[in-house]
Amino acid sequence: MNVLIVNTSELTGGAAVAANRLMKALGNSGVKVKMMVRQKQTDNPDVVAVGSKFGNFLRFCYERLVIFLNNRLSRRNLFAVSIANTGIDITKTREFREADVIHLHWINQGMLSLRNIRQILDSGKPVVWTMHDMWPATAICHYAHACKKYENKCENCPTILQNGLKIDLSDKIWKRKLRMLEERQISFVACSRWLRDQAQGSRLLNGQFITNIPNAIDMQTFRPHARNEAREKLGLPIEGRIILFVSQRVTDTRKGTVFLIEAIEKMLARHPEMKENTSIAILGGHAEELTGHFPLPAYPLGYVSEQEKIVEIYNAADVFVLPSLSDNLPNTIMEAMACGVPCVGFDVGGIPEMIDHRKNGYVAAFRDADDLATGIHWVLQEADHDELSQQAVEKVLASYSEAQVASRYMEIYQKALNHD
Repeated sequence: MNVLIVNTSELTGGAAVAANRLMKALGNSGVKVKMMVRQKQTDNPDVVAVGSKFGNFLRFCYERLVIFLNNRLSRRNLFAVSIANTGIDITKTREFREADVIHLHWINQGMLSLRNIRQILDSGKPVVWTMHDMWPATAICHYAHACKKYENKCENCPTILQNGLKIDLSDKIWKRKLRMLEERQISFVACSRWLRDQAQGSRLLNGQFITNIPNAIDMQTFRPHARNEAREKLGLPIEGRIILFVSQRVTDTRKGTVFLIEAIEKMLARHPEMKENTSIAILGGHAEELTGHFPLPAYPLGYVSEQEKIVEIYNAADVFVLPSLSDNLPNTIMEAMACGVPCVGFDVGGIPEMIDHRKNGYVAAFRDADDLATGIHWVLQEADHDELSQQAVEKVLASYSEAQVASRYMEIYQKALNHD
């Protein structure tokens, strides 16, 4: 079986990380697999780049320009929506012709247009589409938040400003997606049960096959190491407790940084003695911009791409906190748990599927900084930390191992081939 994985980027973003891990897991299971990207970042011969650098840049800019113009010239939520009005025809490539199954992942920002997806469907090859956010089930937004319009028909999207023109961008793209899927079948795979349920509620995907399979993780790489040794290598305090916060861009409001800051303030107000032996490490782009906002010593680690160093950072922490306001199945929680680090997050998206409340971490009430503070303190000062750590590793072993995830995808591929 030959599988072609299609994703916008080879390495950047959670979907790219997940797609890479799946490619490795499938390869280890005997599947011939290649990955096609717009943005190639390594010399891996199994990853193929399409489109020229200049052409890709123009496509990216054109899509954002159309959104910008329809958003009353505002940059607000400029990257919270995608319209897939431009992309690359991959059906002419050798890799596409040789593939038995086309496996789409995150294909926005100029990788594939809606027209390109229809070309793929018209080729007759079975298509599997892993949903890393809600975009395949909505008109233009990547996360619908409290909006339920996608259940019937997207229009007057609250994510962007209404421009007062007769053109309703969300209504226009909704109709294009309906035409794209008309009389065509895709096997949709959501990374979390939460996202599967959202997708099943979308009228856009009526009649489509939708299931859920979590992302995979390499537990030979992400595993517990000596904490003090990791801290020494990173220049972090050997003594005391370390809270870890990780995001590709830590200033992203969707990751809930303001709630983390407020929670730590509340925790210190209740337990002022913790200020003497607690600090926070921040991993991700723009980390230095946050350091002065925390009432604790803060260590900005910046953006790190080296996997070995990322593993060290997780192992240096006592608790990982991710107060996302919307999320699917965060790779960061999976990585932290695989390294034996208990996690704290809000009850939103796929997070409560990963964190078992008071067993391997703490699930706080949504947008409740008080409860988030309670959860951080509980992990650091009240719970049996060794037991939490062990339970975290066992959860990842049971749910997210490469062999298990690869096996489930191979079943989906086979069903899609047989149906075709």
